[in-house]
Amino acid sequence: MNKVSCSAKVAFKKVTHVIFDLDGLLLAGTFEFFAICAVSDTEPLYTKAAQNVVGKYGKTYTYDIKQRVLGFTGADAAKQVIKLLDLPLTWEEYYNLVKEQYPLVMSDASLMPGAERLVRHFHSKQVPIAVATSSGQDTYDLKVSKHKSLFSLFSHVVTGGTDPEVERGKPSPDIFLVCASRFKDKPKPEQCLVFEDAPNGVQAALGAGMQVVWVPDKQTDENLGKMATLKLNSLDEVKPELFGLPPLKQ
Repeated sequence: MNKVSCSAKVAFKKVTHVIFDLDGLLLAGTFEFFAICAVSDTEPLYTKAAQNVVGKYGKTYTYDIKQRVLGFTGADAAKQVIKLLDLPLTWEEYYNLVKEQYPLVMSDASLMPGAERLVRHFHSKQVPIAVATSSGQDTYDLKVSKHKSLFSLFSHVVTGGTDPEVERGKPSPDIFLVCASRFKDKPKPEQCLVFEDAPNGVQAALGAGMQVVWVPDKQTDENLGKMATLKLNSLDEVKPELFGLPPLKQ
């Protein structure tokens, strides 16, 4: 039986709107720019891109480093990578070198288990849905290029890496508050449910006053997201009715 858990300190409340993270949650094999994503037994595509760059300097882009920059946006995460690996580069140089790798690895992004079914279900039931990703707009466009029909179902997408209204990246709540404000009927934060894979994303969602379903990578320390409203192993396990949303067909 799959393990499903929730924080004892948080009760489920009815919601009306849903916000999804992108990397490691909807898309497999990709990273939020300079952030780790969870991809079961396959090598994350961003790891390959980052390693292609740092390997030239005899360095290894380890899982520990990925965890430390989880959910960060461009400049902040690049600076951390430079510092942690003691690279002889400016953060701008590192940023540009990794970005050059994107066309080589990112267009192969595939959907995570249960992602398409859940998104299409919410859309068919007229539940307002949106995406909040730390990626920049160009990076987002590249990642979803093979799945345009599915991503066209979202009300809107907030790309935190380039959106001027997102002043701070996760774990700050900015991106989720901006995303909620762009739904046509402008729901209150407590009316929004967030789906996240990253501990920094869990913290950001809770900071925004939203409930959050956490779907972490198997390697992630469970203590990092223990305050999530609900923890699942996969989007296949989602039961929308727990939050007052239309149930999935069995």
